Amino acid sequence: MTTRRPSFPAKLPGSSPVPAKKVTATLQPRTPPVAPSGVGLDSGAVRARMVQKLAAQGVSHHKVLAALGAVERHRFVDSALAGQAYEDTSLPIGLGQTISKPSVVARMIELMLDAPLWSQADANAHSNAKAPQRVLEIGTGCGYQAAVLSQVVREVYSIERLRGLHDKARENLRHFRLANVHLLMGDGMLGYAKGAPYAAIIAAAGGEAVPQAWIDQLAVGGRIVAPMQSATGQQALVVIDKTTHGLQQSVLETVHFVPLKSGIA
Repeated sequence: MTTRRPSFPAKLPGSSPVPAKKVTATLQPRTPPVAPSGVGLDSGAVRARMVQKLAAQGVSHHKVLAALGAVERHRFVDSALAGQAYEDTSLPIGLGQTISKPSVVARMIELMLDAPLWSQADANAHSNAKAPQRVLEIGTGCGYQAAVLSQVVREVYSIERLRGLHDKARENLRHFRLANVHLLMGDGMLGYAKGAPYAAIIAAAGGEAVPQAWIDQLAVGGRIVAPMQSATGQQALVVIDKTTHGLQQSVLETVHFVPLKSGIA
């Protein structure tokens, strides 16, 4: 693993800030309904096989595996693609965007949970110690990763810049009635200061640098997991830890995400 300090602050494109509008997806888990005919098999059984395959590929965190087994991925894709929902593949969700592979979602959440702040929170689970248990997701997309995150953290703020996807995610998540998921319509490059500090920030889009707003809104001990684009245009998964001594960056494997953009549309 290569570790180096990133160059910050990153300069944002010259555009006026657009405040995020908060919408709470009110939820309480309920008994899953019968899987739609497009899935072809019992949804629970298919999800269980998907989780087994991910575990065989190296996903080991029990909370992540349990979350992937609990969230019905077929509810976040078009009915015509429901039969592929539990394959380890990305699928189109409209407006040129995709739902990430289950293995990528698992990888990013596992990296998030490996941050010092989360390890500390787990160690102090039965004490009075307090640590931020909020995650900011940049790029809600269809809402799938937000639903998975809701199973492993106390509170999720998820921001989307495309109105069509924001509305789709809200509709997709309505079934799950997740009281700890807050959907935001706004410019993800600005983050969401009202919810800060965050124990983690996960981005589903990659730019040439991480916006300074994300760094400012991250708690000390927290972690950013995001794709970052190099000068050659290739993307790599990057982990940035905010410590009392500054920022520590690790560059990991090559990934493919949509470009990080400012503004709303």
